[in-house]
Amino acid sequence: MAAAGPPSSLRGAPCRLLLALAVFSFACEACKKVIFQTPSTLEADKMVGRVNLGECLRSADLIQSSDPDFRVLRDGSVYTASAVVLSDGRRSFTIWLSDTKKQTQKEINVLLEPQKKVLRKRHAKETVLRRAKRRWAPIPCSMQENSLGPFPLFLQQVQSDAAQNYTVFYSISGRGVDQEPLNLFFIEKDTGNLYCTRPVDREEYDVFDLIAYASTADGYSADLPLPLPIRVEDENDNHPVFTEQVYKFEVPESSRLGTTVGVVCATDRDEPDTMHTRLKYSILEQTPRSPGLFAVHPATGAITMVAQYLDREVVDKYKLIMKVQDMDGQFFGLVGTSTCLITVADSNDNSPVFKQSAYETSVEENTYNMEILRLPVEDKDLVNSANWRANFTILKGNENGHFKITTDKETNEGVLCVVKPLDYEENQKVVLEIGVSNEAPFTRDLALRTPTNRAVVTVHVRNQDEGPECKPAAQYVRIKENSAVGSRMDGYKAYDPETKSSSGIRYKKLHDPNGWIAIDEISGSIQTSKILDREAATPRNDFYNVTVLAIDQDGRSCTGTLAVSIEDVNDNAPEIRQDYVTICKPKMGYADISAFDADEPIHGAPFYFSLANPSPEVNKIWTLSKVNAVLLTLVCGVVGARNKKRFPEDLAQQNLIISNTEAPGDDKVCSANGFMTQTVNNSSQGFCGTLGPGMKNGGLETIEMVKGGHHTLDSCRGHHHTLDSRGGHADMDNSRYTYSEWHSFTQPRLREKLHLYNQNEDHLSSHDYVLSYHYEGRGSPGGSVGCCSEKQEEESLDFLDHLGAKFTALAETCTKR
Repeated sequence: MAAAGPPSSLRGAPCRLLLALAVFSFACEACKKVIFQTPSTLEADKMVGRVNLGECLRSADLIQSSDPDFRVLRDGSVYTASAVVLSDGRRSFTIWLSDTKKQTQKEINVLLEPQKKVLRKRHAKETVLRRAKRRWAPIPCSMQENSLGPFPLFLQQVQSDAAQNYTVFYSISGRGVDQEPLNLFFIEKDTGNLYCTRPVDREEYDVFDLIAYASTADGYSADLPLPLPIRVEDENDNHPVFTEQVYKFEVPESSRLGTTVGVVCATDRDEPDTMHTRLKYSILEQTPRSPGLFAVHPATGAITMVAQYLDREVVDKYKLIMKVQDMDGQFFGLVGTSTCLITVADSNDNSPVFKQSAYETSVEENTYNMEILRLPVEDKDLVNSANWRANFTILKGNENGHFKITTDKETNEGVLCVVKPLDYEENQKVVLEIGVSNEAPFTRDLALRTPTNRAVVTVHVRNQDEGPECKPAAQYVRIKENSAVGSRMDGYKAYDPETKSSSGIRYKKLHDPNGWIAIDEISGSIQTSKILDREAATPRNDFYNVTVLAIDQDGRSCTGTLAVSIEDVNDNAPEIRQDYVTICKPKMGYADISAFDADEPIHGAPFYFSLANPSPEVNKIWTLSKVNAVLLTLVCGVVGARNKKRFPEDLAQQNLIISNTEAPGDDKVCSANGFMTQTVNNSSQGFCGTLGPGMKNGGLETIEMVKGGHHTLDSCRGHHHTLDSRGGHADMDNSRYTYSEWHSFTQPRLREKLHLYNQNEDHLSSHDYVLSYHYEGRGSPGGSVGCCSEKQEEESLDFLDHLGAKFTALAETCTKR
């Protein structure tokens, strides 16, 4: 089954593609009879066939039909001018061809007769031959949207090859037939003619996929189903429409040439990628019209600046009527319009301008925190914006900080105020240079060509009749304590600021804590009314302040301070802090005694201590040992052979340090200076010693050793042994050893110890502070003990393993640590 179409020469005609009549012409000689086989019913504007006009009369310029129901085109195509019914199955008419120039004419006779075919019913046992290899592929059928008819509108004829031998009936299905939209298409079951019943909108339905069927009278499928797509051809029936009726854009007035303001966009419901939807944008109108500042890209709809600068202060809003046209803007294309409102945003392209270049004002001296001048400015930029609000600055003349300028937020004026009193006597006129700018920075180009606006303000200082001036507010004087009553000296001076003179100013004392000072009313000089005591002043080491009032002849006054520095004299004896000292034997062996002096340090320590009127017995038992400048120690110590320890624990600052000897030998006596002596015969002898003023720079100033009995000096009569400088024993019969004897024994050992203690393990100089040490007896396995020989917790304690049996317990204890 196939669909018959028009001759190939007619397929290019857009509206004629809808026609597909089965037309057959028989070969005949030119200008003789032409026979067309047609259906019995013909609709208007349907092609009947074609005649060969060129062979009959090529030069014909007039073509006419004898039958008004038919018309002939110049290419020989014959169409029905109205609907035609062949009542008897035949019809004829003549075509006249005329050449008006040559005065020639020829005729072509046309005969219409029904189609000839033999129809018979298929026998039940007869098989219908079907094509297996070739599937029907009809010429694509289309219909114009919004067709004006007449309806039903013939689209094309569908035919099956089986119709040549059998009676075939045609039917269709699909959208537009038995699916929505229903009954849009129908087919004549006998002829296969396909019709459309009403207009179609392509934007609603762009194609209808129909299926055509051919069957015999007994329902047998004479051919395979034929897909029959009906495409609806687009008509430019939709205007392009902007996406918005009113577009609103904003552009800064400082925008440069080519700046994009915004983009407009339109849509068209017609078929995409055709001329019907090829849109072109343009600007119909700009308000205000001049100058032309904007352009639109014809294809993209982007609106851009075509002028260098906008000026908001001249025009702040523009209205554009936008146009869009399909058919690529051709005059016959459909048009859509929209409105575009462009607001020009303010930029800081106008600097503030002072209304005057110079101003004058005045202010009375000594006044402050008051407004003295307002400076108005003009700015064309947007009011109350950062481009309009002014910032004022004092550029010159305010080096001393007397003035301040601020901005009145309501009026945008500069408000000049005095914030620090002015002095007419110092300066009668001040010239200020004021600058103004905006809160927002200027646009770059404007900043290059517009300097900061400036104005000059002259401030005249008016004189004021002032009272006395107490400058400086604090004035100083020195007086020695214990000065005689009535001692006179310079006091406080105030001045008239206008005359710089003290004449006519009277003085009065307002406050004197102890009533020590009297002030002369006329001159302001002072004299002592009492004896000054520095130690009685509070605070003692600060100034003694007297408040003075200065009054001029008009009763105006000022207040100042006279700061009296009381110079110290040595008028206080040192005092011992303790009234009495108690020493309880045997637990106590000493007591600290300290003294103080109320005078300044230059008249105070160091003090000299001594026992007042001591008896010989007291001098033998008690001694004063100096610890530092204000502190001494009263010492008495006794140690027996069996009672190992009779001296007190460590004294202040380690001037008296206890040490026990570990070496085997006689019992030991520990002296107050930390050195060891030996006693003989294990006798119960004791020792009382004194420590002199102390150790300075590693040396001893005074060392005294005294023999004594077990408990009293009277019983100390035995021989006393000590080590000489060579390590041997020396018998001392005298009751005291001299300093030179002890010096020869101690000095070499002290120097050696100092040298060793002043080095570290690498034999480099050490910063360790050398303290006094103890001689522990000759042959002691532990050696000498001092600050430089102490071990830290992390250091090795292996040497304890070699100290002997007596130190086993000590070594174990240290190792456990």
